[in-house]
Amino acid sequence: MTYSIVNPNLYLITLDQKLPGFRNFINAWLYKSETTTFLVDPGPKYSIMRLIKTLKEIGVERIDYILLTHIHIDHAGGAGALVAHYPGVKIICHPKAVGHMTAPDKLWQGSLKVLGVIAESYGEIIPVPAGAVAFQDQIETGAGDINVFETPGHAIHHLCFQFQNYLFAGEVAGVIHCLKEGIYARPATPPRFKLEMSLASLDRIIPLDTAMICYGHYGFREDVKAALKAARGQLLFWVEVVRSQLEKGEGNLKERIIATLKKEDAAFANMKYLAEDIQQREVYFVGNTLNGMKEYVMEI
Repeated sequence: MTYSIVNPNLYLITLDQKLPGFRNFINAWLYKSETTTFLVDPGPKYSIMRLIKTLKEIGVERIDYILLTHIHIDHAGGAGALVAHYPGVKIICHPKAVGHMTAPDKLWQGSLKVLGVIAESYGEIIPVPAGAVAFQDQIETGAGDINVFETPGHAIHHLCFQFQNYLFAGEVAGVIHCLKEGIYARPATPPRFKLEMSLASLDRIIPLDTAMICYGHYGFREDVKAALKAARGQLLFWVEVVRSQLEKGEGNLKERIIATLKKEDAAFANMKYLAEDIQQREVYFVGNTLNGMKEYVMEI
């Protein structure tokens, strides 16, 4: 578990997992000031005890809010385990997600069905007390208001949080890696994916006055509007590539799509600069992204 101080009061905490390649992939965000402490996306159960150790190293004695951009297991699976160590904390999530957090069996079974051994490695989803979780569209804190935006697309229950000049974006703008050679980026559109919904969510947050976009996977960018517009353009381009390759038939479809994207999408082509184990992880999740796009294209 490592952390870095990104700005005064803002910490990026890396939540490495035990599977090969699952490093520099999941991160939590901590804001800590004299008046306000909140954590965005605590991650899966597997890394919760190491997260707690890191919070103690930083000097966190209390957490006012745990903000969940969405309740997928890699972002929220450990929230119940974390609450036990910080009594009184309030969890904020999408209203459609509240019931899944208090009774997560269906969510856990769905995670196992979709992710298999990956879900097992993340650890079982622990329920949170019913009184600890709710939805608010604005959260008043001593350090300023947290504005909450519904941004469905990656998940129907996806939220973004604007606080001061920060935008905690989860996966609304996909997945990135900041490399010395440039930015690696890809959409995150597992089934069920609706292009129009994802574009509308991006259009909702592009006009916001923010100076840093804080991703769930992985890190941050300070060219916020350029990053969001690039994510929007990448979505449109990938869907068009999937559509055009589907018209040529199903044979070797995934391989043909990836080859085309590596040739024509410079940000995705930067995959070649990732470590080999991280590339293998990305190939798996690219498959999920393409499955969502394929289903969408076949339905329209």
